[in-house]
Amino acid sequence: MQGNKELIFMQKYIFGNWKQNGDFALLHTMAEALRSQPDLKHHVAIFPPFVYLPEAQRLLANSAIAIGAQDVSPYEKGAYTGEISASMLKEVGCQYVLIGHSERRHVFGDSDQIVVEKFQQTQQAGLTPVLCIGETLEEFEAGRTKEVIHRQLKFVMENQNLISATADTSRHANLFLIAYEPVWAIGTGKAATSAQAQAVHAYIRSLISRVPILYGGSVKADNAAELLAMPDIDGLLIGGASLIPEQFLTILSGHY
Repeated sequence: MQGNKELIFMQKYIFGNWKQNGDFALLHTMAEALRSQPDLKHHVAIFPPFVYLPEAQRLLANSAIAIGAQDVSPYEKGAYTGEISASMLKEVGCQYVLIGHSERRHVFGDSDQIVVEKFQQTQQAGLTPVLCIGETLEEFEAGRTKEVIHRQLKFVMENQNLISATADTSRHANLFLIAYEPVWAIGTGKAATSAQAQAVHAYIRSLISRVPILYGGSVKADNAAELLAMPDIDGLLIGGASLIPEQFLTILSGHY
């Protein structure tokens, strides 16, 4: 099984989630910097705010850099003021969509059921969901990490009829990705140690095999290499450091 995994995920995934940050100037600077890299070692995508997606697609067209959206409507279409559908995201060039990011769950109240509906809409439109899962500080300190991870993952998978909790997902590989982001490490400066992250990734791998699993949570240039060296970490979902071209380029350069 491990050998098969290595063959599938030889390239790492390096994704930059800009959240509610950035402007046209940063987008142009970042696009120029990314396009100047002649030999990217990893699969790279950026997730700028919705309003910058068309310009990101224009600037990165015919490059190896993918673009993704930070969220999506749980509805296909209709009278839902302010919502953006998966088909709209596809039309402006998105390949990926973040689903269930902790800020959507804990700040905006996305329930497990809403996460399922967004996941479904994303796949039905032909986009790749990046399913975000992770525990809060309170849950972490109470030793409930595995319980929370299992619930969040199982709820989506069982509602999708994709897998049972322990099934081999070989026929579903690359239909979606998972991003483990401990809530207590997002934007706090408290990154999980590589050993902590690896332990949780190994647990996720025991529940669902052959699906790429990314780590996110205060990832920076000085801890990226150690995290990527872990056997069950297939990539990184980067927040603040993805807004700094020099840091982001260092992380994705692959020169470790």
